[in-house]
Amino acid sequence: QVQLVESGGGLVQPGGSLRLSCAASGIFLRTNTMGWYRQAPGKQRELVAAITSAGSTNYADSTKGRFTISRDNAKNTVYLQMNSLKPEDTAVYYCHAMMSTGARYWGQGTQVNVSS
Repeated sequence: QVQLVESGGGLVQPGGSLRLSCAASGIFLRTNTMGWYRQAPGKQRELVAAITSAGSTNYADSTKGRFTISRDNAKNTVYLQMNSLKPEDTAVYYCHAMMSTGARYWGQGTQVNVSS
């Protein structure tokens, strides 16, 4: 069964950095589009960043220049490097996979809190 497990969340001060990891099993990242979404209290879940099997990336306007998505096919893991964090980045961050067939899978999420 496909499983996506996020890790790396926690509490960080404004201006700090975190790196989130998503370890995948049951699928190969090189054949899928991978993404990171986030959901803050009272707000809809939004796409933060995505990377295709060909390596193309895209980002939400609010995270461009601060966040970087990457993958390590050998480790079957996707990462989200988050720099210059702001309080408005506080949310639960979810790993997402979309196969070429259209099948979609979600992780359980990891909490990121940016606060003084």
